Amino acid sequence: MRDFQKPGRSAVFATNGICATSHPLAAKVAIQMLEAGGNAVDAAIAGAVLLGQCEPAMTGIGGDCFVLLSPPGTEDVLALNGSGRAPAGLLAADLRAKGHSVIPPKGPEAVTIPGAVDAFCRLSKDWGKLGLKASLAPAIHYAEAGVPVAPRAAYDWAGHFGSLQGTARDAYLLNGRPPSVGQVFRMPKQAEALRRIALEGRAGFYEGEVAEDMVASLRALGGTHTLDDFAATRATWYSPIMGSYAGLDLYEHPPNGQGATAILLLNILKHFDLGKMDPFGADRAHIEAEATKLAYDARNRFLADPDHTTRLDHMLSAETAAKLAALIDPARAMPGNLPGAEGVHKETIYLTVVDKDRMVVSLIYSIFNDFGSGIASDKFGILFQNRGAAFSLTEGHPNEAGPGKRPMHTIIPAMLKQGGRVLMPFGVMGGQYQSTGHARFVTNITDFGLDPQTAIDAPRSFAEKGHLRVETTYDPAVLRQLEEKGHTLSLNEGPMGGAQAIRIHPDGVLEGASDPRKDGCALGY
Repeated sequence: MRDFQKPGRSAVFATNGICATSHPLAAKVAIQMLEAGGNAVDAAIAGAVLLGQCEPAMTGIGGDCFVLLSPPGTEDVLALNGSGRAPAGLLAADLRAKGHSVIPPKGPEAVTIPGAVDAFCRLSKDWGKLGLKASLAPAIHYAEAGVPVAPRAAYDWAGHFGSLQGTARDAYLLNGRPPSVGQVFRMPKQAEALRRIALEGRAGFYEGEVAEDMVASLRALGGTHTLDDFAATRATWYSPIMGSYAGLDLYEHPPNGQGATAILLLNILKHFDLGKMDPFGADRAHIEAEATKLAYDARNRFLADPDHTTRLDHMLSAETAAKLAALIDPARAMPGNLPGAEGVHKETIYLTVVDKDRMVVSLIYSIFNDFGSGIASDKFGILFQNRGAAFSLTEGHPNEAGPGKRPMHTIIPAMLKQGGRVLMPFGVMGGQYQSTGHARFVTNITDFGLDPQTAIDAPRSFAEKGHLRVETTYDPAVLRQLEEKGHTLSLNEGPMGGAQAIRIHPDGVLEGASDPRKDGCALGY
């Protein structure tokens, strides 16, 4: 039990349903969908699409999503890949010929076709109860009426609005400035796009006037995108991948997501007795950092579009993990010259819902960089993701940019089972950090016996680009010990990601946990 004299939050307990996500209005809307007779899919879509207005730096209908779903009455787990593909005209050789060694992150070259809308349409059709029109009604209402800006959203807005370009500045700023806490933000242009999706389904977004607006806006900047690229976009059902740790089975999305990295990390950590270490001490942080360097190096070598990932079994094998674990010195940090978690720290949103019939949805939804590409369509103000920036321009690399390919993704929903029973959907936001965040969350629960809320609240660290980034909640003595082990420390400028989880107890009670690093909460009924 937490110390009620210290800052913190209690877990939320309910019996009929819970939503946990990063903004309270989205959690409220999801619960209202459940109370109106909808199921977890209806609720998840309603909350997720609204988050594009509550946290537009993080997500929106110009982005991608991944979903893990456990249907009611079963313990099965299904995986829906809602990530978009590169346009047919994107060629790595052309970009190399122009002198690029990486894809320009804020140019049209980085804009892959948004996949989330098709995924929401598919999810609603296959598993929803009330229909897409009902699920989109709250987002349409708030796009016109407006949403008061929450503190974490304002923080992100202020830190990253400089990346907005052209018409995006008009759509996402107020008088040229980011909105402050409590100011009302409206998206009337996007309300019209959402109405068309509600009435016409995927055709309202991937065909007709909305698609024409997106294509014309991108081509005006030099993009190769076509109406055929948008019309061809389809979400895909897959089987999840799975790894085990300390009596729990971790289900992750297969490539092009980085879920395999979390499984590999846990497979490496099995070779160390974390439970005998201080959960917030230097030894645990050190072992996790070293395992992160090795697992992310493997990620950057192997993970790509599902049709181009050929060494997934090698990455997930116990033998690979054992060989990598043997490279770790418990007393000394290895050199920071592995590729590791390359790139700048990114953000996203995560939402999970469990309903009264125990349908479980674990959904993650993102535009990659804060404010994505910074490019918005002219007429409807749809902000485009820049997921293509995650492609490689190295010739022959599995993740080399190419026509119709999906890039390697950082966003990953997760689900835990115990004894064959779905125990807990969860997700850890924070771009590159997510695989390490999944491993830390699981080990917080298993090795250290923390409840989900405490496991989320706990300090975080992340080995990235030759540095060990640490949150300010670490004890200074621990930081000194990490430096003595050879780590170059970097105090994180802001909170490290965010997380949400719902634990399903054997007696049917639901326990929701939500990260105080975000504006959100868990709500139940």
